[in-house]
Amino acid sequence: MRRSHGTRQGTRSILRRSKEQRGRLYISRVMHQYNIGDRVAVVLNGSQQKGMPHRRFQGATGIISAKQGRAWVVSLHDKNMAKTVIARPEHLHPLE
Repeated sequence: MRRSHGTRQGTRSILRRSKEQRGRLYISRVMHQYNIGDRVAVVLNGSQQKGMPHRRFQGATGIISAKQGRAWVVSLHDKNMAKTVIARPEHLHPLE
């Protein structure tokens, strides 16, 4: 059988949620208002597929640089390269 090379390849443990958290989405996390310059952590929520960044950014911290529709544009570093990630608020965690 050929190995899959999709965008969600190898995400079984990363996107798994505990039994208590399944199906639950806290409204405060979705409605949180960020300001440009705020520090956030990218924490993927497996129950929400819309606006989910690539799994390589799981756990990364960055700075909000803009708002784009319902999503936020986050500037962060992947190894040494500066990148921008567009993610909806379900996948962001405020820091500080």
